[in-house]
Amino acid sequence: MTGYVLGRLFAAIPVLLAVAVFVFLLLSLVPGDPAVLIAGDFASPPQVEAVRQALGLNLPLLPRFLAWTGRILSGDFGLSLFSRIPVSQLVAQRIEPTLLLSLMTITIAVVVAVPLGLVAAYRPRGLVARLTMAGAVLGFSLPVFVVAFALVYTLALGLHWFPVQGYKPLSQGVLACLHSLVLPAISLSFLYIALIARVTRAAVLEVLREDYVRTAHAKGLAARKIIVRHVLSNAAVPIITVVGIGFAALLGGVVVTETVFSIPGLGRLTADSILRRDYPVVQALILLFAFVYVVVNLVVDILYAVVDPRIRY
Repeated sequence: MTGYVLGRLFAAIPVLLAVAVFVFLLLSLVPGDPAVLIAGDFASPPQVEAVRQALGLNLPLLPRFLAWTGRILSGDFGLSLFSRIPVSQLVAQRIEPTLLLSLMTITIAVVVAVPLGLVAAYRPRGLVARLTMAGAVLGFSLPVFVVAFALVYTLALGLHWFPVQGYKPLSQGVLACLHSLVLPAISLSFLYIALIARVTRAAVLEVLREDYVRTAHAKGLAARKIIVRHVLSNAAVPIITVVGIGFAALLGGVVVTETVFSIPGLGRLTADSILRRDYPVVQALILLFAFVYVVVNLVVDILYAVVDPRIRY
């Protein structure tokens, strides 16, 4: 197992390096003078020159890349061009709500979707299976903001069970924090419930057709033991894959949800930084999201080997 994990770690290094090169070259590939584009149309020449010096655009490409890489490796992402606050501090301030929202969303999705997928596979012609597949189509079809506004109208404005907008940090209490994230998490989980339920149903259906499952039934094993020992363990790989990719996508894809519910997370920071042309912040966020994808893929690969020891590649 140790050699397998080390191999996956070394395989992730070229991916991170390629992403770093791409992120660095984004500014160089922009047509025209990047300093003028970032500073804005009404910036004075001294302001443009200040942006050029802040980003090191007055240096040759290779020395600039080496200097930028050295700063990144030391944790220095520069200063925000808009707020003049260190980028690492901005990201640290915004990461808590996005991380908690993503964890709550994927937890709700797994807790709801996996049992639904199992029941839909075991009783493919039953009412639960039909409702699950219809709900999956609906979950794929409805945009997140439509679900969000419907939940706000019914549960927040109508029943007053949850706040309409806003976020309460963990420092104000765990229950208060989770209460402020319930509506956003439910809104965001609709799509992932649909996705995980369909993948679970397909994976379980495939396993149920195997000979060893028929043999287990023929031996008279309890249905619960068959599900745990034979069905779920062998259908776990595609389920783990979709859950891992879904969690990684959540961290970078919560822009709409955070905007609707006024949550000060990484999604809103990304949107605001792009609109403000705050290039150092955009660079740091792209690298962070890429790093999260690599880490999640590494964890998924390790879980593959845990649930199925035959996997060693």
